[in-house]
Amino acid sequence: MKLILTAAALACAPAAAFAQTAPAPATTPAPAAAPAAAAKFSADTPIEALFANEAAKAVLVADGLGDVEKHPAYDQFKAMSFRAVQPFSEGKITDELLAKLDTDLAKIK
Repeated sequence: MKLILTAAALACAPAAAFAQTAPAPATTPAPAAAPAAAAKFSADTPIEALFANEAAKAVLVADGLGDVEKHPAYDQFKAMSFRAVQPFSEGKITDELLAKLDTDLAKIK
């Protein structure tokens, strides 16, 4: 009896209910974003990246930070930024110096 009721229910069901749906068509990928503008330097840029760029290094020299590469602990803090090093600088890296550094480095294209 169950078999007959099941067969009757299946016979009454619309055929679309049993059809498998096709996967959704693949969407076209979004166009690639325009290349990012050249990276700008700031007091938040790693120190070693600043010294690796000639224009940024010239700014460091002009702002009185050119000798930082010669510091005995340079290898320990070179991956940090001047802003991150400031608390450990014993007052040598001031807020004013960081502001000047930001201003001067922002001029590099």
